[in-house]
Amino acid sequence: MFRSQKFLLAAAVSIAGALAPALHAQTALATLPVPQNVVQLTASGSIEVPQDLMTITLTTTREGSDAATVQSQLKVALDAALAEARKAVQPGQLDVHTGAFSLYPRYTKEGKISTWQGSGELVLEGKDFARISTTAGRIPSLTVGNVAFALSREQRTKVEGEAQAMAIERFKAKASDIARGFGFGSYSLREISVSADEGGGIPRPRMMAAQAKSFSAADAPVPVEAGKSTVTVTVSGGVQLK
Repeated sequence: MFRSQKFLLAAAVSIAGALAPALHAQTALATLPVPQNVVQLTASGSIEVPQDLMTITLTTTREGSDAATVQSQLKVALDAALAEARKAVQPGQLDVHTGAFSLYPRYTKEGKISTWQGSGELVLEGKDFARISTTAGRIPSLTVGNVAFALSREQRTKVEGEAQAMAIERFKAKASDIARGFGFGSYSLREISVSADEGGGIPRPRMMAAQAKSFSAADAPVPVEAGKSTVTVTVSGGVQLK
C-alpha cells in the first residue's frame, strides 16, 4: 500500500513536470500584446487569353452476340485510325493516344445476355488546330465525339506570372492607400497567401452534328473555334500599419 502511494506520487510529479513547459508557453502567449493597426487585404489580377490547346476525341462503337468478336472489331478500327493519325504526329503540335475502351453485356428482360456492346476512343491533341482537325477528317472509321479547348502548361505558367505581378502591384497600392487614409506613413507585411485560378471560357466548336457523322478523306477539316480562358491570381494577407 505504501509502495502504491509512492508510485502515484512519483507519477503525479512526473506529469506536473511534463505539463509545466506547456503551461508556461500558454502563459507567455497570454501576456503577448494584441497586434494593433493590422488590416486584412485582398487584391486580384486577371488576364484573358485565347485557349491554345485543342483536344478532339474520336469514338467508335460495335455490337454483336460474341464478346471476342466485338473486341476484335474495335481493335481493328482503332488500329487503322491510329496508323492514319500517326502520319501527322508532330510533338507538341499534334500528339495521339488511345482513350477509354469498354466492353459490356446488354441483357434481355429475363436477365440473359442478348448482345455485347463495346466502344473505343482515339485522342488527338496539341496546339496546331488545323493539323488536328484535318487529321480527324481523314479517319473514316471513327466519329468525332468531343472537342475541348484549354490552356497549355506553358501558356498557363506565363499568364499566371503576369497576373501574379498585377495582383501584387494592386495589393501594394491598396495597402499604401489605406495606410495614408488612416494617417500612417507606411506599412509592413505580416502574412501573405497567393492563389491562382483558371476560368475557362465557353469553347465554340461549330461541329454541324459531328457526333453523328463519319468523316472521309474527301471531307473538309473539322471546323472549330477556340474560346478564351481567364487566369486570375489572388493575393491576400495582413499588413501592419506604421
